[in-house]
Amino acid sequence: MTFINYNSKEINCKIVYYGPALSGKTRNLKIIFERTPADHRGEMICLSHEDERTCYFDFLPLFLGKIRGFATRLHLYSVPGNVVYDTNRQMILKGVDGLVFVADSRRERLDENIESLENMKKNLESHGYDLARIPLVFQFNMRDFATSMDPAELARAINPDGLPQFLANAKAGEGVTETLKAVSQLVLKDLIKAK
Repeated sequence: MTFINYNSKEINCKIVYYGPALSGKTRNLKIIFERTPADHRGEMICLSHEDERTCYFDFLPLFLGKIRGFATRLHLYSVPGNVVYDTNRQMILKGVDGLVFVADSRRERLDENIESLENMKKNLESHGYDLARIPLVFQFNMRDFATSMDPAELARAINPDGLPQFLANAKAGEGVTETLKAVSQLVLKDLIKAK
């Protein structure tokens, strides 16, 4: 849920990167963190559990500008990809304003993408959220593999409603900024519409 800090004149929005294990969620956050000037970002905190990481940091994105004199501070989170950490996923989703579903484009990971997407929907419902009312964009990551699915085929499988989607190779930093800008703009549009 968006929080407005009148003292610092900031609108605080929470964006969560969701998806299967090792799909590139943490890599997205690390790229954004590295590309953000130090004076516009907080510290990145990563909690690790074996192969899984939950990362968080906040920043003032320069590309969003100001809304009615208020700066927009984004709080970015990545959830652990493994369903074993479902309780952590649920906690991180609380108060979410926007979502990025990071899909692994490789054909052999399609079932994991579908399972993770269904898990995201279930966890949102457990908090009383309606997925149709939360800004959501898809990122089709891992585009640099021989087994990467055709984007249209992957979209039919996990994004049949035709929500915004972006091709990415997060390891190389490709598609990361475009994805973030799209979800940020949807969150702000939603916020303005609610006023």
